[in-house]
Amino acid sequence: MGSPALTEAVYYILLSLTAPLHGYGIMQNVEALSGGRVKLAAGTLYGAISTLLERGWIEALPGGDSRDSRKKEYRITQAGRAVLAAELTRLEELLNNGKRILEG
Repeated sequence: MGSPALTEAVYYILLSLTAPLHGYGIMQNVEALSGGRVKLAAGTLYGAISTLLERGWIEALPGGDSRDSRKKEYRITQAGRAVLAAELTRLEELLNNGKRILEG
């Protein structure tokens, strides 16, 4: 079995980090990408960032104030891109199977 299914928030965070962003930029981008449906609270975002860093799916860029995680910029790693690609494949499968069954 491949990667576990991503939550919508994690999916949008990874998608946002295909270009380097700081926490507030991630929050804004996630909201924009989701058409306003997903609004991340700071605690949720930084908890997710911590987990994504531990998994090696994102990395903190050098520079910024190391005492203030809100000023750090992050970007997706190759491992994160692979997870994101696997999630896209999973979502396409869900969509295609749903269409096939509904169209009978």
